[in-house]
Amino acid sequence: MNDTIAAISTPFGEGAIAVLRLSGPRAVEIAGGVFRGKRPVANLAPRTQYLGAVLDGERKLDDVLLTVFRAPHSYTGEEVIEIACHGGVLVTRRILEVLLQHGARSAEPGEFTQRAYLNHKMDLTQAEAVMDLISAQTDLALRAASEQLAGRLGERIRALREALIELLAHVEAYIDFPDEDIDPATGEALLAKLDAARSEIAALLATADRGKVLREGVRTVIYGAPNVGKSSLLNLLLGHERAIVSARPGTTRDVIEETINLRGLPIRLIDTAGVRESDDEIEREGMKRTRQELARADLALHIFDASQPPPLELAGDVTLAVLNKTDLGEHPGWRAIEAVRISCLKGEGIEALAEAIVSRIAGGATAHRDWSLAINARHADCLRRAGGLAAAARDVMTDGLSPEFVAEELRGALEAVGEVVGKADSEEVLGKIFSTFCIGK
Repeated sequence: MNDTIAAISTPFGEGAIAVLRLSGPRAVEIAGGVFRGKRPVANLAPRTQYLGAVLDGERKLDDVLLTVFRAPHSYTGEEVIEIACHGGVLVTRRILEVLLQHGARSAEPGEFTQRAYLNHKMDLTQAEAVMDLISAQTDLALRAASEQLAGRLGERIRALREALIELLAHVEAYIDFPDEDIDPATGEALLAKLDAARSEIAALLATADRGKVLREGVRTVIYGAPNVGKSSLLNLLLGHERAIVSARPGTTRDVIEETINLRGLPIRLIDTAGVRESDDEIEREGMKRTRQELARADLALHIFDASQPPPLELAGDVTLAVLNKTDLGEHPGWRAIEAVRISCLKGEGIEALAEAIVSRIAGGATAHRDWSLAINARHADCLRRAGGLAAAARDVMTDGLSPEFVAEELRGALEAVGEVVGKADSEEVLGKIFSTFCIGK
């Protein structure tokens, strides 16, 4: 924390501009050693851009715009300098090198956001939301990340912590002052408060699946026999020709994966090799990969030729049956079978298929619209532990055991909930979280 860190904050490559960021106690001093403008950097007004040049000794590297953010009114809570230069790869690297030569250290991945957290500019849920915001692929994911960055999840967690603290205080008061008639054994109100806390934990845990969907997408495998239209469906959903389509069976030999935005949900479409008996070694390897993808699928679209009789088995917990080639007519054997009917050739039934996919994932075409709160895997792990400890505390209370045991379980639940926002963090947890960030953020 005593180091002054520097990094290029914009993506690598050529562009109109690039932004470099300095943060730390010597940020102003280091910037002053390389920037030449009408006034010294130390005398510049905060949050105002100033035109000048970055020098390497006496040689000008680039004309830049420099902005000063004074502590604690900055992203990290420290002295921060941002330098906007022309977006060439070489000039950007040279400016960074000059900053490092004047005493800055290269920032680690996520170190700016980590400093913001350590300086109490945000809690841990908000810090994690920064990366979710950057990596959001759909409007729904963007909204969920924005809500978390604004502190919505943190507020719910802090309210839950306050409820657990109040419960623990009540129990510990009975332990410390047994003669004051604070009797948890007869406290129906205490049990009601504990049940309310457990309900809130359960409600937050219920959002874990949506968080996984928004952050990772839904692994949706398109599979079936050869020549039923798997690759045609992939191309139709993508809106462009991604996979080769041919009347010859076995055209697709490997897995093809693309992501689409379907009603705000990121869907990872995986086109696979057709499943049939084959002596071709490469085709058999493709079918092996198909089976591997099916084992990992969140949703499987089993494509059939509607003009052919149905197979004997259609079962599968994650399978959605799709009848393609309805333009050729439908075999009578399909009449009593529930399936989505489409024609890739004519582009018919695609809206109905989209509706069915969203309904299967989110429980309805519009049910997912209130997904603005969605916890991640780390939050879920903390809350599951908290829920288990809160349930144990309730059991101890109803069994009439010593209040010391109740207090112990409640302390564990409180600590687990606190981990969500970083009230009981460790270097290992922080390292794991911020290592997923990009350099410069």
